[in-house]
Amino acid sequence: MNPKAAADPTPAAPAMDPATTPPKGPVPPVTAPPTPSLAEATRYWLKLGCLSFGGPAGQIALMHADLVEKKRWVSERRFLHALNFCMLLPGPEAQQLATYIGWLLHRRAGALLAGGLFVLPSLLLLILLSWVYLRFGSVPAVAAVLWGIKPAVVALVLAAAWRIGARVLKHPLLWAIAIGAFVAMAVLRWPFPLVLAAAAAAGVVGGRIAPQAFGGEGTAPAHPGGGGATATQPRAVIDDHTPAPAHARWSTRRAARVAAAFIGLWLLAMAALLAWQGWQGTLTQMGWFFTKAALLTFGGAYAVLPYVMQGAVEQQQWLSATQMMDGLALGESTPGPLIMVLAFVGFVGGWTAQLFGPDALFQAGAVAALVVTFFTFLPSFMFILLGGPFIESTHGQLRFTAPLAGITAAVVGVIVNLGLVFGVAVLWPQGAGLAAAAGAGAGPGPGPGLMATLDWAAAGLAAVALVALLRFRVGVLPLIAACAGLGWLWRGVIL
Repeated sequence: MNPKAAADPTPAAPAMDPATTPPKGPVPPVTAPPTPSLAEATRYWLKLGCLSFGGPAGQIALMHADLVEKKRWVSERRFLHALNFCMLLPGPEAQQLATYIGWLLHRRAGALLAGGLFVLPSLLLLILLSWVYLRFGSVPAVAAVLWGIKPAVVALVLAAAWRIGARVLKHPLLWAIAIGAFVAMAVLRWPFPLVLAAAAAAGVVGGRIAPQAFGGEGTAPAHPGGGGATATQPRAVIDDHTPAPAHARWSTRRAARVAAAFIGLWLLAMAALLAWQGWQGTLTQMGWFFTKAALLTFGGAYAVLPYVMQGAVEQQQWLSATQMMDGLALGESTPGPLIMVLAFVGFVGGWTAQLFGPDALFQAGAVAALVVTFFTFLPSFMFILLGGPFIESTHGQLRFTAPLAGITAAVVGVIVNLGLVFGVAVLWPQGAGLAAAAGAGAGPGPGPGLMATLDWAAAGLAAVALVALLRFRVGVLPLIAACAGLGWLWRGVIL
């Protein structure tokens, strides 16, 4: 019973049709706004690509505020329905969500523009920053700034593990999967795909033991707008009950054409690289490697970075672990999806390989970054254009499957392992910490020990950055800027 109504002495009025009942408070718009033109939508997607800082949570929140609340291009339920689908896919969910909504509004052209412009500003800026990094990174002032940024990267990785773990690990079996994934990566040195496969199998078993924990509860994304749809929700261009447009209706023949087009495009690109460089060529190997990486990015960019560390750093040696950390810092400080750090990997790999000779290092890096970006994002477009019509055929709430719940739990352990790898590289930059941890000192005796070789200033800065992220909710950009300034002050001025 409504307590406010119970306290009102006025007799209750007869029941009225909700359509004729005067609403209380501001009257929401009854009619939907006009459908935006492709040009208007293009301007918005470009603006979004330039302003989409803050990682996937911030990017999704920004799209929700613009598309649901302000512009009303899509309703609350349809927005969350698309988001849930994108969360099930490998790849950057925020970029895929933009692609999905662009596709709903303006067919394939809208999808390509929305998804492409979400990435383009970040790609261009990252190419420029990568060149500055490789060209001037050894300058003392720049090196001091990078020293300050690296502890912030360690804090960002550990904060990501904490936040994902708090949202995902709601059952002891999920904790067991996360711990097992960490041990498999850190101790047993399992390859990342094997960890994912084992986690999926554990999820299937766990789903039978505790179906509620493995049925998706606790893994669905938090509502970015802070509330659900209400009875007074304004009308939107794509409203709750708006029928799917003709291009969004499921057709087996159309799905086969889309799959054939994307697979053919991938084969054509790989064939061109093979004809140009052969199978062992740097660009060919990048195309193959980052195609696999694109299909393994469940859980966001932090989850796939261990796989990239194993392949790009340890096996292919396109860059060093230190350079990988620096690239992550650059990726965190640019708009767009964090997975764009892979473009930095490509740039450094192309620069190092001197694809076009020692006098064209920038051109080599830029071409490699473009190749990596193409193969990283091609599957994302295919998933949306192929699966979108099927998702539009049912507007019910999607739930995570038990295998995906297992993978999501394993991602926590994988990210903690990544934080450990980065932390050792930052806190023991000379490698002495690894030797001490393994009990292998230089010469007889226990060696210098972990505490003697620890970079205390870096450890303190990492701890402060972690507290700032978790306790005070400091944004990524202010944190990186502050740590960069402290690094310059400590290593460039005081020391």
